[in-house]
Amino acid sequence: MDLSTAEQILIEQRVTNESKSTAVAYLLWIFLGGLGAHRFYIGRVGSGLAILVLTILGILLAPFHVGTVFLVPAVIWALVDAFLIPGMIRQEKDEVRNTFGKQMYAERLIAAERRG
Repeated sequence: MDLSTAEQILIEQRVTNESKSTAVAYLLWIFLGGLGAHRFYIGRVGSGLAILVLTILGILLAPFHVGTVFLVPAVIWALVDAFLIPGMIRQEKDEVRNTFGKQMYAERLIAAERRG
């Protein structure tokens, strides 16, 4: 894909406007990390749901003394995510950049086809 400098700048502007914020992801992680909110925000719904289910099961089963079986993995997962958030945001930005790059390239091909 060979894009002009102007097209690359336009793509980077769209990436900046449409990608997720690392600061927001960390705020969600701090306040709602045990519920997987940061993963929902980034677009990782499946793993966000998994953390949410682990936490809910852990809380519901705590009176029966088996809640820790679910809460410990949820807490460890949330703590590990503190180190993974920047990479997840970077990957999400790369996906947005790739999508817009392909879209821009396809639009240019269609325009060239119409001209000639």
